[in-house]
Amino acid sequence: MTPTAIISIVTFLPLAGGIILLALPRGAENAVRRWALFVTVLEFFAAAHIAFMPGHHFSMSGWAMEENYAWISTPAIRYHVVLDGISLWLVILTAFLTPLCVLISWRSVHDRVKEFFFLLLVLETALTGVFVAFDLFLFYFFWEATLIPMALLIGMYGHGRRIYASVKFFLYTAVASVFMLVAILWLYAHTGSFDFTVIQPWLRSHPEVAAGNAGLWLFLGFFIAFAVKVPIFPLHTWLPDAHVEAPTAGSVLLAGVLLKMGTYGLLRFCVGLFPEAARAQAGWINVLAIIGIIYGALVAMVQPSLKKLVAYSSVSHLGFVVLGIFTFTAAGTAGAVYQMLNHGVSTGALFILVGMLYERRHTFEISEFGGLASRMPVYAAFFVFITLSSIGLPLLNGFVGEFLVLSGAFRDRAIYGILGASGVIWSACYMLWMVQRVFYGENRNPANALLPDASAREKLTLWPLSAMALIMGVAPMIWLSSINPPVEQILKNVAPASHMAYVAGGQK
Repeated sequence: MTPTAIISIVTFLPLAGGIILLALPRGAENAVRRWALFVTVLEFFAAAHIAFMPGHHFSMSGWAMEENYAWISTPAIRYHVVLDGISLWLVILTAFLTPLCVLISWRSVHDRVKEFFFLLLVLETALTGVFVAFDLFLFYFFWEATLIPMALLIGMYGHGRRIYASVKFFLYTAVASVFMLVAILWLYAHTGSFDFTVIQPWLRSHPEVAAGNAGLWLFLGFFIAFAVKVPIFPLHTWLPDAHVEAPTAGSVLLAGVLLKMGTYGLLRFCVGLFPEAARAQAGWINVLAIIGIIYGALVAMVQPSLKKLVAYSSVSHLGFVVLGIFTFTAAGTAGAVYQMLNHGVSTGALFILVGMLYERRHTFEISEFGGLASRMPVYAAFFVFITLSSIGLPLLNGFVGEFLVLSGAFRDRAIYGILGASGVIWSACYMLWMVQRVFYGENRNPANALLPDASAREKLTLWPLSAMALIMGVAPMIWLSSINPPVEQILKNVAPASHMAYVAGGQK
C-alpha cells in the first residue's frame, strides 16, 4: 500500500464501517451507537493524521497527495483523487463534525437507529469524496451520492414537514446538478477525458472556447449547480425548510459541510477551469453575494424560530465566502476558504446547541424561552461563546475569515467592502438580540424552570467546537499556511478581464 492510499482509506472508511454496522443485530441500539462513534472517531484521527504525514508538504503549491488509476476504459474514467491545502481541511472538517453528530444523536434518535447511523456514515463517505475527486465523472458521482442519505435523514428523522423539506431539497439540488452534468459531458466530448488535469490545460490551449460563448455557457452550467448548493440568493429558498425540519445531526452536516460543496466547487471548478468567464461574470455574482449577506441577516433578525434564525444566518455568512472567491485577491480568496471552515465550526455548534434546547422543550420558538442563563449556566456560557465566534469577535475564528474577505473586497471595489461590512453589524444585531431574549430577562414560561443544564455527553460535544473556535482565532496560520499556496495557484490564472477578453479571429 502506497502512502497516498490514505486518501482512499479516509474516503471509504465510513462506508466500510456502515456496512459492518448493518450486520449488527437489530435491537442492539447501544452497540450500533458505540460502533458508529468508534468508526467516526477513527476516521477523524486518520484524516487529521494526513496533515502531519512526512514527505507531503501542504504548504507548497501543487498536489501534496494524489492517487490516479484507470477505472473504466470506455468512456475514459479514472479514479483520480487529490489532496491539497484546500481539500485537506474540508476533509478534516467533515471528519471532525461527524463524531459530534453521533454524540448529539445518542439519545434523540429512538426509532430505526441502525438505519440512521448507516445513513450518517454513507453521507460522510460521499462528502469526503466530493472534496478529493479530480475526475469530473467521479466528482459528479460523489456529488449526487450526497443527496440520497441527506434526503432520507430529513425525510425519515426530521420534524413535522419533513417530507416536504426532503423532497424540496432533493429536487432543487438534483435539477440544478443536471446543468453541471451537461457541461461535464460537453467537455468530455471535446477532450476525450473527464480528468481535471487534462481538461484544464485543454481549455487554456483553446482560448476561443475558454473565453468565448462556449466557455460562458460551461461556466454557467457549473455555476448553477454550485449556486443552488451554497445557496446564493435568490436560489436559497430550500435551505430554511431543510434546516428547520432536519434532525440535529442533519442540520449540522448540512450547514457545516454540504453547503461548502457549493463554495468549494465555485473556487475549484468555476474559477479553476474557467478563469476568463469567472472574471467576466464576477460583477453580478458579487452583487448577489452582497444581497445575500444583507438579506440573510435582515430576514434572520425577524425570525420567531431559533432554528430558522440560524438557517438564515447561513445565507448571510456564505455570502461572505462567495464575495471573497470572486474578488480574485489572495486575501479575499484565502479568507473565503478559511470562512468555510469557520462557518462549519460555529454554525455547526449553533445547530447542536439549538438541538439540545429542542430535546428539552420540543419547540424552536424564541418566545417560549427567557431567563435560561440562571437555570442553565453552563449551556448558556457555551451558547454565548459560540455566538461571539459566529459574529466575528476578535480572537475568535469568525473574525479572521471576515477580515480577510473584507480586505479583499475593499481591494477589488470599495463599495463591496463597505456593503459587506454592514453584514457584520447586522449579524451582531440579530444574534445578540436572540441571546438576550432566550437567556436573559424574565422567564415567562414555568416549563423553563425545570430544564436541566448541559449533561456530560453534551459538554463532550461542545468542548471541541469551542476549543476550535478559539484556536482558529488566535493561530490562523496553522490553516492559512497550507491554504495560501493552492489559492495562489488558482489565482495566477485569473488575469484582469481586459487582458483575458477573447476577440473573434483568435486574438486576445
